[in-house]
Amino acid sequence: MDKISNYFRESYQELTEKVTWPTWLQLQQSTVIVLVATIIITFLVWIMDFVSQNILKAIYSLYK
Repeated sequence: MDKISNYFRESYQELTEKVTWPTWLQLQQSTVIVLVATIIITFLVWIMDFVSQNILKAIYSLYK
């Protein structure tokens, strides 16, 4: 039981004293970067899906 309480004590100490938390501005900038990257990746996946769908439709139409 002593190991468990020691673990939680050290974890709390690390989170409060050793971890460098981002400022509000850094957090906002990181959030914007993640949102923009998500939108770009979503758009790229949509394009790949659209292109592959049309290619497969063209191939399937050859064998009708």
